[in-house]
Amino acid sequence: MSELSAQDFSSNRKKSVTYNKLWDTTVAVAETSNVSVNQLLVNRLTLSNFRCYEQQRIEVDGRPVLLTGPNGAGKTNLLEALSFLIPGRGLRRAKLRDVGRRSAEGSILATQWGVSAELLVGGHKIEIGTGCKYTDILNSKSNGSRDKRVTKINGIIARNQTELGKYTSAQWLTPQMDRLFIEGAAGRRRFLDQIICGLDPGHAGPLAAYEHSLRNRNKLLQEGAQDLGWLSSIEGSIARHGVAIAVRRLEAIERLQVVCGYNNGSFPGSLIKMVGEVESWLLTEPALAVEDRLQSALRDSRNKDANSGFTSVGPHRSDFTVCHGETGMDAASCSTGEQKSLLVGIVLAIAKLQTEQRGFTPLLLLDEITAHLDEPRRASLFQLIIEMGAQAWITGTERDLFNLFNGQAQHLSIEKGGLIRK
Repeated sequence: MSELSAQDFSSNRKKSVTYNKLWDTTVAVAETSNVSVNQLLVNRLTLSNFRCYEQQRIEVDGRPVLLTGPNGAGKTNLLEALSFLIPGRGLRRAKLRDVGRRSAEGSILATQWGVSAELLVGGHKIEIGTGCKYTDILNSKSNGSRDKRVTKINGIIARNQTELGKYTSAQWLTPQMDRLFIEGAAGRRRFLDQIICGLDPGHAGPLAAYEHSLRNRNKLLQEGAQDLGWLSSIEGSIARHGVAIAVRRLEAIERLQVVCGYNNGSFPGSLIKMVGEVESWLLTEPALAVEDRLQSALRDSRNKDANSGFTSVGPHRSDFTVCHGETGMDAASCSTGEQKSLLVGIVLAIAKLQTEQRGFTPLLLLDEITAHLDEPRRASLFQLIIEMGAQAWITGTERDLFNLFNGQAQHLSIEKGGLIRK
């Protein structure tokens, strides 16, 4: 478990207020507006030239949505479309150019795509539309730099994607994430950052700025870094945004551990921790001091990083670790079934925390969720979803996998090519 305590961060909060609007803002909104726990749900989803869907309109109610059909029919594509209703690159992290409609052979059929939805948030209707706009993707010489995602909220163009996070939120699990604990740390960091963005939409800004500055530094070093003043400016940006990210992650871990430490139905609790150099500095030093220390470390590592081709210090090198709450065993050493159960338990705990903190349930996008779960755990999962009141979108190849919902869900059958039947 994380060794972080509220006292550890007291000095950091005083000296670096901008890093710590994370929890105070969302909690204050809920308290001052007397917001009760409400459902976030999709009433209507419309796709245009998205993956295998040329034009598709779906209308549902607030119950869990079961999407069944053969592999390759387009079930996951619907979840991906829903994931674009929140900030980020979607559950596949695909480039914008790769999301447009293609033929079964892979040829491009459409270069622009769109996803729109009518949402209900606490009983209030919100219209969201997002899609890809670009000039000539086929002739672009800038490797996609002309790709641009455009988002409208109630018909008004949003300044940035972060605006989406004020109205929507989603958590998801995909089959690829079944290997989260045994593969590289990058996937675990993305998982944690996705969680934090659901709790605080403002986390997306520092993440994007940090990644942009990191790419610029690596490029400059590879090219010989003739302009040292510009390089120092970029490293200052990395240090500033990097410490902001690390602080938010540590604060999130501190709060998440409270809810993750307990069993959720048949799913075990977890002991979670953030491990990294910057995080260890933050346990003993104020944020501003750590910012200076990180910038100095970046300056000292220029020669080494120029040779290696990547930046060797910063929160992009940290790891999010998980242990089984009862046995203390590292998640990577647990069985495949226990790893899946730990992951599901974490997502359910996060959804509950987000509901309490923001006043509405997140969308749950669960792709092939029943894999590696025995019948008692499937029953527990479905019951927890019903009790939570979340609109879960769940895929599977066979409808019989979901009989344990006992009629408390709605069903859409997806056929090859994206044809949808109720």
